[in-house]
Amino acid sequence: MRLRLGFALLAASLMSIPAASEPWRDGFVPRIEALALMQTLNASLLASRSATATLEKWCADHKMSAEPKIIARRIAGIEQQPSADTRRRLDVSDEEPVKYRRVQLACGDHVLSEADNWYVPGRLSDEMNRTLEMTETPFGKAIAALQPFRRTIEMKVRWSPLPEGWELSAIPTASPENAGGALSIPHDLFEHTAVVYARDQRPLSEVHETYTREVLDFPAPLAGAPRE
Repeated sequence: MRLRLGFALLAASLMSIPAASEPWRDGFVPRIEALALMQTLNASLLASRSATATLEKWCADHKMSAEPKIIARRIAGIEQQPSADTRRRLDVSDEEPVKYRRVQLACGDHVLSEADNWYVPGRLSDEMNRTLEMTETPFGKAIAALQPFRRTIEMKVRWSPLPEGWELSAIPTASPENAGGALSIPHDLFEHTAVVYARDQRPLSEVHETYTREVLDFPAPLAGAPRE
C-alpha cells in the first residue's frame, strides 16, 4: 500500500513540472516573471562588452541547448546601405567601403536576436573579413583580437508584459476567455542600437539588434514552489 502511494505521489509531482516546450501561462504572476527576466537580460546586455557572450551565458543558465554556443546564421539577399548618421558614427567618408551583414543569433533551435551590422572592412584583418563573409561566426568573436567593446546609443522596448500604470489600478489578470491559456508574446521584445569599437577607440561597426520572444523559450518559473 505504501509503495503504491509513493508511486502515486511521485507521478503527481512529475505532472506538476512543466515540459521545456510548454508555453507560459497567462496571468499576473507569469507576466511579472516575464518582465523581470526581460529587464535582467536587457540590463546585462547594456552593461556587457559583448552581446554574444551575454547571450551564450543566458542560454547556458537557462539550459536552452545542450551546447550553449551562439552562431550567426547569415540571411542572404538583403543589402542595406549605411545611413549618413551611421557613416558619421563610424567616422568614414562617403567613399570608404562599409559592408553589411544581416544575421540571426541562435543558440540551438532558439533565435535569440536578429541583427543588422554595418562594418568597416578596412579596419579589420584579412582573416577577420574572410571569417565574416564565409562562416557563421558572430561579429564579436570574429574580431576578438581587437579587444572590442560596445556603446549603446539607443534602446527601445517593443513589448511589456504589464500595461503602463498597472501599479495604480487593480491587479491585471488574464482575460476570462484566456484563463489558463498561453501568454501571448510578440516576436519583438526590445531593440538595441550600438557602436562597436576597437581597444584603441576606433569605431568598427554599428549594429541594430532586435531581441525576440525566443529568449523566453524555457519553462516559466514555478510560482509558489519551495526554494532550496
